[in-house]
Amino acid sequence: MNWVAWKMLNGDTVKYLATVFGVAFGVLLIAQQCSIFVGIIGRTANPIADVREPDIWVMDPYLQNSDEIKPLTDGDVYRIRGLTGVDWAVRMYKGLARAKVESGMFRQVILLGIDDHTLIGAPDRIIMGDLADLRQPDAVMVDAAGYNALWPGEPFKLGRELEMNDRRAKIVGICNTSAPFQTFPVMFARYSQAIGFTAKERNQLSFIVASPEPGYTSQEVCNIIKKETEFEALTYRQFFWLNIGYYLEHTGIPVNFGITIALGFIVGTAIAGQTFYLFTLENLKQFGALKAMGVTNMRLLGMVLLQAMIVGVIGYSLGMGLTALFFEVSTKMLPDLRGLHLLWEIAAGTAVVVVFIIIFASVLSVQKVLRLEPAVVFR
Repeated sequence: MNWVAWKMLNGDTVKYLATVFGVAFGVLLIAQQCSIFVGIIGRTANPIADVREPDIWVMDPYLQNSDEIKPLTDGDVYRIRGLTGVDWAVRMYKGLARAKVESGMFRQVILLGIDDHTLIGAPDRIIMGDLADLRQPDAVMVDAAGYNALWPGEPFKLGRELEMNDRRAKIVGICNTSAPFQTFPVMFARYSQAIGFTAKERNQLSFIVASPEPGYTSQEVCNIIKKETEFEALTYRQFFWLNIGYYLEHTGIPVNFGITIALGFIVGTAIAGQTFYLFTLENLKQFGALKAMGVTNMRLLGMVLLQAMIVGVIGYSLGMGLTALFFEVSTKMLPDLRGLHLLWEIAAGTAVVVVFIIIFASVLSVQKVLRLEPAVVFR
């Protein structure tokens, strides 16, 4: 019977392929848009997400995300260091600067100022140069994508100079970083250098990053800081989700992607359901002949489910393959899409959607088969 079900399914090649590609197109839309959505939302927490040494982030209590910052004072660092449970605490700067290269072209850059002495917050994926070179006067490191944006088409070269806030800066290293939400180059400098590369304000300290002493958890130290000072203190994970939550709540990203994902689901379900239903109607005589030969309703139900499962598996595999191919090609051709890829969680979730599509198409079709009278074969 399984062989008969298979032959009935691909008896009309055009309709068979239409059903498969309907499922595949729905899978492609859902998986691709979900992956892009997760990747873009994840970028909102970068490049903070790359700074993994500190367990605790101290900031102004009204801060909503890592881009809108009310600076702290330099003296606040010593207050945090003196609290019970704090092992160490250092300064960190995050802001925007304008970098101008020799040709006169300029780009807005994301500038991170790391601790002068410990270099906590520095990149850990260095392509060229050495981390110790950041201790040189006017030294900065730039991410590889940022270098290509500042000097398009030119090979990596250390020692190049640029200008920020009418001050000379020298490239001493090139690194890889997580792609930021804004497609700006990412630069690293020592804190004392970074605040000179930006417009002057009375206070310029963006964050205080710290670590708990042995015997204390990060959350316990955060609670102590909030109790003893007027600052907000969050663990790394809490700060990460604070940024993501802000963009989910205050931007149109979730709505726009949600509409596209919903359309993919509707299109996949509608095409697969309608095509499979028409396929069943056209094969009613064959099902009637099987009933006349004594095939039970349960057996016929199994045949319909097998046909739907074959369509679903092939359509899912094809859609997942196209999604993976899209990210493989696009991330190599377009550097701004780096870091976007197909997640296994999304692949698994899409499989659940395909199961729903299969069930929907089967329920739509099997009713006609179960109510079918064997005499239909003689009409």
